[in-house]
Amino acid sequence: MLNKVTRTSLADQTYAEMERMIESGTWLLGSRIPSETALMEQLGVSRNTLREAVRAMVHVGLLETKQGDGTFVVATSELNAILRKRIRHSTVLETMEVRHALDRQAAALACLNRTDEDLAELRRCRDLCTAAFRAQSLERFVKADWLLHRAIVASAHNALMTDIYANLFEEIQLSIASSTEFGSDSLVGHPGLLEAIEARNAGQAAAEVDAYIAVNKSLVRDLTRSADVSAAKND
Repeated sequence: MLNKVTRTSLADQTYAEMERMIESGTWLLGSRIPSETALMEQLGVSRNTLREAVRAMVHVGLLETKQGDGTFVVATSELNAILRKRIRHSTVLETMEVRHALDRQAAALACLNRTDEDLAELRRCRDLCTAAFRAQSLERFVKADWLLHRAIVASAHNALMTDIYANLFEEIQLSIASSTEFGSDSLVGHPGLLEAIEARNAGQAAAEVDAYIAVNKSLVRDLTRSADVSAAKND
């Protein structure tokens, strides 16, 4: 339910109220926001005030206006919008390198800050990975692996890192998906990494991250080379 805007900076407050609807999940990513008339009534603001707020949100990258179709949510937060804009100009390998840095630091902090409850969640996600691998369901495996990585970051108990990781969701998940294939099950669920976090062994945790990222980078390079060869043959 939208709250009436009653204070002085109406455009800013309209922006904040609409942003709240996005961040709370009331307006979902990809959904069309209510009509201009409906929003004016719900927010209690003029057409000019509403349009000023919408223009600002479009400029930031939270909303996108499609002529004749409406205005749509295209990012879940300002941070998400900024990161998505930047990452459009990056390669999968570059995204993987950023993921490497985040995963490494998250694992080190998890060794210091994890709780017993965190360990229980890590084991649950590990078991989901294992079950998906045994079922040879790549879609389930990618989702389970993503949940495991997010749980590791959560175990670091660093709110800013969690925010950055969450807002890189699609791009980091893409790097996981593009570099995943079913082969040896030795890395499924990252058992060595979980053991290191449980033992609070930051050195081992970093080495485990380096190992699986190296494998993934190699797979990404192979996929890129294959795509380049295929493109060259078609030219």
